[in-house]
Amino acid sequence: MKLAMIGFGQAGGKILDKFLEYDKRHDSNIVRAAVAVNTAKADLMGLEHVPQENRVLIGQSRVKGHGVGADNELGAEIAEEDIDEIQGAIDSIPVHEVDAFLVISGLGGGTGSGGSPVIAKHLKRIYTEPVYGLGVLPGRDEGGIYTLNAARSFQTFVREVDNLLVFDNDAWRKSGESVQGGYSEINEEIVTRFGILFGAGEVEQGGAVAESVVDSSEIINTLAGGGVSTVGFASEGVDNEGSSSGLLSRFTSSDDPVEDSASTTNRITSLVRKAALGQLTLPCEIEGTERALLVTAGPPKYLNRKGIERGRKWLEEQTGSMEVRGGDYPVRNSKQVASVVLLSGVNNVPRIKELQEVAIEAQDNIDDIRDESEENLEELVEDDDDELEPLF
Repeated sequence: MKLAMIGFGQAGGKILDKFLEYDKRHDSNIVRAAVAVNTAKADLMGLEHVPQENRVLIGQSRVKGHGVGADNELGAEIAEEDIDEIQGAIDSIPVHEVDAFLVISGLGGGTGSGGSPVIAKHLKRIYTEPVYGLGVLPGRDEGGIYTLNAARSFQTFVREVDNLLVFDNDAWRKSGESVQGGYSEINEEIVTRFGILFGAGEVEQGGAVAESVVDSSEIINTLAGGGVSTVGFASEGVDNEGSSSGLLSRFTSSDDPVEDSASTTNRITSLVRKAALGQLTLPCEIEGTERALLVTAGPPKYLNRKGIERGRKWLEEQTGSMEVRGGDYPVRNSKQVASVVLLSGVNNVPRIKELQEVAIEAQDNIDDIRDESEENLEELVEDDDDELEPLF
């Protein structure tokens, strides 16, 4: 799947940068074009893989390149005002070579949280290609203002995109981990999952062709209908050199005539279950999922059609969905077999409900604090005995 990616704000830019690095490392050719947008000049300068000409600094007349300070209303206003500057960079994208747009942002800050729904709405108005969002939720420990930003951005962003893929930082941060180290690992998790998902169907020159092809149309159809999506992932290392020491050594080898052996089938099915029931990008109950897509990737000799089909049927039973697609993605030089499960149209998501409740409370608190602050100021400056005349 060929994507035009737009990283909005600090988190969006870093994840976009990571996608480009992943693309080079795996030669996966997912990112057809990349544009990073920010109100903070330093964040744009810190990117390593986004081309210089595709880094767009907006809001210079208002915030002088220093960012919007977690004010996502200001972030949205600036994105609206400077939409022509952003469009100038998008104009260089070869849209005829792109299957979809992906707008990436952290939902807790100011620039990405406010600006990403604005650019998504703009793209949908101009182009016929699908526009997806990849939104990252802040952790609970990041404070009330970030939670409030995320809740407001989420409910706006999800309405402006064809589908919102969500990653919850809170579910992935490890205790005792430094902020910088934690987010670096989280970004790696994000691009690994979505890299395999969007890379499915790509055939390298002289490479193996999938038995059951998953291409961009399968992904687009799974994401069609809107709503919120989450992605699960599971993998096991394999020995791709032909020896029998790998974890999946009982998989069939290229000269093994028994292609659909019971152990091979069971291993693939087990990976599918681990992916769906393990750590999702956005934890949720998978029952009631509207649509799902299963991709199993790895060296061709370790992929098993019967296992994939069983995994797909199991996913149908667990989700209750009649729209479950599936297939394999041969990666000749890979050292692992991986299963990626895309669950689209999920609705039983406790984290989103909690986020909205905390945000409402935070909003009420902020209003109370503002009222109290005004009252305190009045008390501080009033003088009953001898009224002073103001300067003007």
